[in-house]
Amino acid sequence: MIKVGDTFPDATLFEYIEVEGNGCSLGPNPVKVADSLKGKTVAIFGLPGAYTPTCSAQHAPGYIAKAAEFKAAGVDEIWCVSVNDAFVMGAWGRELGAAGKVRMMADGSAQLAKATGLTLDLTDKGLGLRSGRYSLLVKDGVVVTLNNEQGGGFAVSDADTLLKQAQSL
Repeated sequence: MIKVGDTFPDATLFEYIEVEGNGCSLGPNPVKVADSLKGKTVAIFGLPGAYTPTCSAQHAPGYIAKAAEFKAAGVDEIWCVSVNDAFVMGAWGRELGAAGKVRMMADGSAQLAKATGLTLDLTDKGLGLRSGRYSLLVKDGVVVTLNNEQGGGFAVSDADTLLKQAQSL
């Protein structure tokens, strides 16, 4: 399992872009994680699924609401990562008002979740292998903080906790 001081693993995530611009095509676009983290401080939070109760009511909305405070603390980008496809993540982000605040990143095959070891097996609930609930800060590709819920709950991966950590860096 990934830990503080580790290089964040490379994977390809997908992001649904609705508005064409800056050379981006419409639709799901691949995002090479390692390339996208270079020279940046990125807040990443993982969650089990788009449109699920805690994720929709608390986890993602907290980061969206605090996006400006994260920027003021030196965070270049905020990523929401979930084992869903890019179309679902795009629709969920649109519904939550995430545009320009939080990048909604699809890990449809759980490639990143497996590489970090931050997984949650919900097969018995009909959901398969998912991302666990966590938050972390990555600075120039290296994990500098990690808040892992270790399977369940919502106590340490919230926006307020990660924001305080970002402000103390």
